[in-house]
Amino acid sequence: MSDLDAEPSEDGSDPAVSANDATLADSHTEMTEMLLPNDTNNLGRALGGTVLHWMDVCGAIAGMRFSSRQVVTASMDHVDFIAPIETGEVVVIEGYVFNTGRTSLDVKVDVRAENPRTGEERRTTASYFTFVALDDEGRPTEVPDLACPTDAEEALRTRAVDGRREQLREVVDRYDV
Repeated sequence: MSDLDAEPSEDGSDPAVSANDATLADSHTEMTEMLLPNDTNNLGRALGGTVLHWMDVCGAIAGMRFSSRQVVTASMDHVDFIAPIETGEVVVIEGYVFNTGRTSLDVKVDVRAENPRTGEERRTTASYFTFVALDDEGRPTEVPDLACPTDAEEALRTRAVDGRREQLREVVDRYDV
């Protein structure tokens, strides 16, 4: 059982989650890629566009798992490329829904690189995405409410909300003329 899993009641249901809710853990998605030469620049490091593509796919999967609907990308906040990813490294992309609107889902996506020989990991990229859930006719449709029945889920949600708020504040300060 992962840290994000809640203990179910005797009948198998989670008493903290209503029928109209989905949990942060329901959305948790982790993808793994290996950085190969075709996705690198002339320095042997990941192309930014490749990393953004992986992040968008991971975020969309998290949104679909949460809403049980097709989702489309509405926006991506400021992206921080914190450290390079080198050819041959394992890339782990992790995302989860941390907030919802009526038809929208906010997803935190983090990327880390791992040296497969040493196991050493480092954070490389982070951003926040907003997706919109679609019905079978391709129109925006309502999404479940977000429930965080465990302390671990609530802590992740709080960190994401606070992190997004801080990131937006820094971007405004940086470009405020």
